[in-house]
Formats: sequence, C-alpha cells, structure tokens
Amino acid sequence: MSTPQTIGQRDTLVPVSALNEFVYCPRRFYYQHYHDEMGTPYELVDGRSKHEKQSQRGGWITERYFRAAELSLHGKIDLIESDGDLLTPVERKRAESGQYFPSDEIQLAGYCMLLESAIEEPVNVGYIYLYKTDERYAIQITESHRETVRKIIDKIQSLSVDSIPPLTDNPKKCEACSAREYCMPAETARLEPEKARGTGWEGQI
Repeated sequence: MSTPQTIGQRDTLVPVSALNEFVYCPRRFYYQHYHDEMGTPYELVDGRSKHEKQSQRGGWITERYFRAAELSLHGKIDLIESDGDLLTPVERKRAESGQYFPSDEIQLAGYCMLLESAIEEPVNVGYIYLYKTDERYAIQITESHRETVRKIIDKIQSLSVDSIPPLTDNPKKCEACSAREYCMPAETARLEPEKARGTGWEGQI
C-alpha cells in the first residue's frame, strides 16, 4: 500500500495518460506539464462526456483508480471487463480518424501493468474501443510494450523545466495541437534553424 500524498507534496508517480501524451509529442507534453498552457481542448471535453454517458450503462467495472509505486505509475482505468475471474481493461477513444495509434497501445499497456500489479495476476490483453466506429480491438500486450512503458516513465521522470524536448519528427501532428501557440514550431524552425536540425521541421520552412 503506497503512502497517501499530503498537501504540498508533489506526486512523483507518472499518470498513465502521460504515456500517451509523451509518445504523441514529448514537446507538447513538456508545455502541458510545466506551463499548464493547454487549456481544455474540445477533444478532451467531448471524450469525458462520452465516458460519463457510458459509465452510466452498468454491467461493467467502471473508472477504477490504481497506484503502483513499484511501477512509478498511477491512473484511472476507464472500464474493466469482467468475465469470471478474467479482468480486461478497456481504453475508450474518440478516434475521429477511425483508427487508434501506437500511443494508445502504450497507454493501454500501462493500464494492463497497473491492473496486474493490483490483482497480482498477469494481464496480457486489453481492448481499445473507438467511439467513431463502435469497434473494439484486442491488443496483445507484449514485453516490447512493457519495455516501452518503462523507458517512457524514465524519460518523463528525468524531464526538467530547463530541458525542452526537440520539435516533433512529424509536423502533421502540429496542425491541431493545442500547444502550438506556445511551442511555435514554424517560428522556431525559421528563426533558430539549428533547433530544427534532425527533426521533421527541418526543410519545412
């Protein structure tokens, strides 16, 4: 049992949702984590609304919070499917594109690791459910997923306010990014081209 946080004490455990954010773009995560400049994007509000509606349907174990100090992780699993003694986490996504991404798999892997720590049994499969298509996908959680989770946790915990991550290697991610006005990828690439060297923004200006 982990020690509860007290007032003024910062939680050093990494939220599972941060794994997804960091994989999408470490620089976006940096601005969200240190500058709290993200606001409340429409996608987040819409996603929460969909979660709340489904949470009222019953028949599932919904929104359970877990902490695991040995993993340096904590988070709330949207939904856990119960089939006898078999518990399977389900991560629900808006998925306007009609597909899920590698970052969603890593987030799901984090939830599987949290759940197996809590029940002390292997959890090697999770589901990703897409609201857009009303489809769900069974994801086999591999050792590669788990190793990636551990590496991302290390990177997040070693991040500091003085170490701004480089620009993304995929400028398309910037098109709808709510941190763009703080990140300023185009301006950075134009005014400080050395900072765009080796990134997806090199050659975009």
